[in-house]
Amino acid sequence: MQFEPYPFEKLTKLLEDIKPNKGYFSSVLTIGEPQFETPDFIQDALCQNAQLLKKYPKTTGEAILREAQRAFVQKRFNVSLEDAQIIPTFGTREVLFNFPQFLLFDKKDPVIAYTNPFYQIYEGAAIATRSKVIHLNLNAVNNFKPEISEDELKECDLVILNFPNNPTTAILSLKELGEWVKLALKYDFVLLNDECYSEIYTSEPIPSILEAAMLVGNKTFKNILVINSISKRSSAPGLRSGFIAGDAQILHEYMKYRTYIGCASPLPLQYAAAAAWSDEEHVAKAREIYKQNFILAKQILGTKIPEATFYLWIDVGDALEFTKKLYKDYNVKVLPGEFLARENAKGENPAKGFIRIALVESPEKTKDALLRIKECINEQN
Repeated sequence: MQFEPYPFEKLTKLLEDIKPNKGYFSSVLTIGEPQFETPDFIQDALCQNAQLLKKYPKTTGEAILREAQRAFVQKRFNVSLEDAQIIPTFGTREVLFNFPQFLLFDKKDPVIAYTNPFYQIYEGAAIATRSKVIHLNLNAVNNFKPEISEDELKECDLVILNFPNNPTTAILSLKELGEWVKLALKYDFVLLNDECYSEIYTSEPIPSILEAAMLVGNKTFKNILVINSISKRSSAPGLRSGFIAGDAQILHEYMKYRTYIGCASPLPLQYAAAAAWSDEEHVAKAREIYKQNFILAKQILGTKIPEATFYLWIDVGDALEFTKKLYKDYNVKVLPGEFLARENAKGENPAKGFIRIALVESPEKTKDALLRIKECINEQN
């Protein structure tokens, strides 16, 4: 198998011969990793259960974690899940890579569709399953919302959406998600929405595809799955706690598969994750910080405040040259959008010209970095 280098590897290569301006402290705004301490109560739960390291964890997850995740879904989305409709996972990256391998194993000529730009693990799964790929191109013309012909959907075995979207920050309304649920039933493909940014919103809570399934009458979530994680919401990516939920029939067989791949989370991590999933106060505090950062960006760069995520998606013209100049002159690292996308059928990269900025630092550090970015934009213009 031949995989593309990750975007961050491409960025390292792009900047490898550049010496940054040492007159500024380094500001790295490339990766979606919250730069805040994991809340004390989560760390305490981890320490208090350290003695459980002597036990093997169950692949199915401990009851305390499953119940906390189901309670989260109930409280947040008003969706009641049966135990068979959710599986705790070791984060969500492993799911996005191994679930397609499970699902498509018996397909002769599998077809996966996913958003473009994208989280690169989607592409990795397509390569690992030898799948034909259909890109759902996101651009300013379509308001960064996925477009696909129904003729193409007839081919699909798996469609991966990612809303709230990384990197474009776009969201789909409950009605729009419902239309996708209808399409999954009409053309009998599995529809998975990656909702890892659902809790990082700036105003109104973001809907889940599980809600949309209920809305259109798909109460058993046939063909519908969702993944979510505490990495962003709890500033705890190291806990590796996520879940996949939805169609119980699919999950029953997927659970068998998971017993072979060894992704069970250590018990202390499960107990700490259960504490995190059960609390909303710390998430609200984090949201407020990200909102402050967006307000600063609006004041300094004139950008709109997105409805979700902690990213800015900005068209700067020549993103590669801008990224190099910003690093060389101002010691700020951002990520060129074209590293997160592939060319469409017309040979066009829908993310070309854009940069992604992760506003994951404190407002003080964010303001300083944004002012430097503004200077660089002014020089370019």
